[in-house]
Amino acid sequence: MKKDTMSPRERWLAVISHRIPDRVPMDYWGTGEATEKLLTHLNCTFDEMLVKLHIDIPHTVMGRYIGPPPEEGCNIWGIKYRQIEYATGVYSEPISSPLADFNSVEEIEAGYVWPDPDHWDYSHLPEDVKGKEHRPIRGGGSEPFLLYKLLRGEIQAFVDLVENPEIVDYCLDKLFSLAYQDTLRIFETIPGKVIITYVAEDLGGQTTLMYSPKHIRRYLLPRMKKMMELTKQHGSFVFHHTDGAAREIIPDLVETGIEVLNPIQWRCPGMEREGLKRDFGSRIAFHGGVDNQYTIPFGTVDEVRQEVQDNIRILGDGGGYILAPCHNIQSVGPAENVVALYEAGYEYGWY
Repeated sequence: MKKDTMSPRERWLAVISHRIPDRVPMDYWGTGEATEKLLTHLNCTFDEMLVKLHIDIPHTVMGRYIGPPPEEGCNIWGIKYRQIEYATGVYSEPISSPLADFNSVEEIEAGYVWPDPDHWDYSHLPEDVKGKEHRPIRGGGSEPFLLYKLLRGEIQAFVDLVENPEIVDYCLDKLFSLAYQDTLRIFETIPGKVIITYVAEDLGGQTTLMYSPKHIRRYLLPRMKKMMELTKQHGSFVFHHTDGAAREIIPDLVETGIEVLNPIQWRCPGMEREGLKRDFGSRIAFHGGVDNQYTIPFGTVDEVRQEVQDNIRILGDGGGYILAPCHNIQSVGPAENVVALYEAGYEYGWY
């Protein structure tokens, strides 16, 4: 029987540094309900589950908010949320957009107060990472247009790209600046500890990009590049998340500086695994790849196992792959499929 010769941190570092690990590292993403369902099935705690299924999950660090308390019912951005129940769980959904009624930069400046970088404290981080030296540490990063859409409202945010570029620029500069300071302060507080930084933006929809390449290049890539440069200056690797069919913009993302691409929704047009590995595998690593729209929730155990084998064969050829679901596992699927995912990964993932 094969035996681990690397720690989870060493395994991740090998993959994203384009070296061969002892085996394919495995990560876990799941909703609270799906995780509880899995733990009940396994009759164990979360930490016991990680050991039992050989999962190499990162430890995430972040600042602690110490700023002015938000208005009741709102988060620190002034966004109100409501718990929305669905058949097998609950999602917290926004029901207000605090910048929706502003028509100019001047109106925003006069009527909205942005959070300040000093509203977060980082002094707890050295203690937080103690005893976790064997795990990959994830910290910092950015995903500002997702937040911009929450602040302005989904429809208005898309309209702004065409009709209100000055508002987009002003708000994204504010959001990126805050993310930059947050990331920098994490790096400075625990130097050398963070190896994964999440510089993300959802760019792909189910069949094509959600934004034109022109707008991605105009508004997002130059600002993301600054975040990526900061990340690399401090010895961390750029982990980029974009859902969906993003093939058209991946060359730009690689040139901008991403080093890990997630989540590889290979059933979407253009996201075929063979093509991604062929065209980009020498420059980036891949994370995800186990389909979360059909295979995990509705497939059979045998289908899950086969997909894991296919991913390791294609995306893991010569290294460069971290096995994980395509985004959060949902509670609609059977726990047996989740167990099959990780058992197959541990069985077939050895180099």
